[in-house]
Amino acid sequence: MRTQLKISAAVAAAALALTGLTACGGSSSDAAADGKVKIMVGGLDKVIYLPARLTQQLGYFKAEGLDVTLLTEPAGVQATTSLLSGDVQGVVGFYDHTLDLQAKNKQVESVVQLARTPGEVEVVSTKAADDIKSPKDFKGKTLGVTGLGSSTDFLTKYLAVKNGVKTEEFHSVAVGAGQTFLSALQQGSIQGGMTTDPTVAQVVDKKLGKVLIDMRTPEGSQQALGGLYPSSSLYMNTDWVNSHKDTVQKLANAFVKTLKWMSAHTPEEIAAKMPADYAQGGKELYVKAIKDTLPMFTKDGVMPADGPATVERVLKSFNPNLKDATIDLKKTYTTEFVKK
Repeated sequence: MRTQLKISAAVAAAALALTGLTACGGSSSDAAADGKVKIMVGGLDKVIYLPARLTQQLGYFKAEGLDVTLLTEPAGVQATTSLLSGDVQGVVGFYDHTLDLQAKNKQVESVVQLARTPGEVEVVSTKAADDIKSPKDFKGKTLGVTGLGSSTDFLTKYLAVKNGVKTEEFHSVAVGAGQTFLSALQQGSIQGGMTTDPTVAQVVDKKLGKVLIDMRTPEGSQQALGGLYPSSSLYMNTDWVNSHKDTVQKLANAFVKTLKWMSAHTPEEIAAKMPADYAQGGKELYVKAIKDTLPMFTKDGVMPADGPATVERVLKSFNPNLKDATIDLKKTYTTEFVKK
């Protein structure tokens, strides 16, 4: 994005090497003393992460006395790198990373659960539509994900394994989202892939592909994954949360206000509050993208009761790091702040 600051995973790694920051958050421990907080988003212009920018646009961070800087990365896995290196205090990304990180002895927790379904869509290119009718046909195919080790990568692997295709029997390639995803489909370097709105709306509008599996609604999530799959969340290092409860409470207040505002306004009204350049495919298409994705969001920031168990089951089905790991799900999220 032209208007957003970007910090790459490489820069985060360099910062880690140069400053010797620890995985617990390093020098970021005093970052909130004056209300300044940096949050990395796994794609600021993605509709699945819309509450982050919308909270800023509505002035809710400022109303809580916070000076929040939103940064953007194309994939959640890179955003997580920035959190662990201490470059940022929070990430707006997928909840499933908290389980993956716990298996690697990093304690991170969701403090505001923005969404109850993935909001992800598996699309298949127009050229490959006759060859790929379901995930059973992933074998031998090249499929796009935002980044390797990202949540789109996790969910693609699950859909394959659930349908009898081993993870080594197809090829995942990192193509990001937006224009890079559209180009990969157009050029035939991928036969399909997992992405979100507004990219999905553009794929269909440009007739580059069609929807194969839709996980934007609770019904779609239930059908594909066997339950609600809490995704977009604000997650932070647990140590940082425990030592900055006042700041975390203010962040939770701001995000929950936004979720309530979204539930009371139309897609058109939501789109009108967002930066104009987020509507890359045109205003009407952007409104449609928001309308199609709205069912995924929670209204109160509270984790769905059975959601974490679904995420654990999905991840353990294909992830060797988690397969035999004992995950304490209660440590992967907290409702302490949103319930206040």
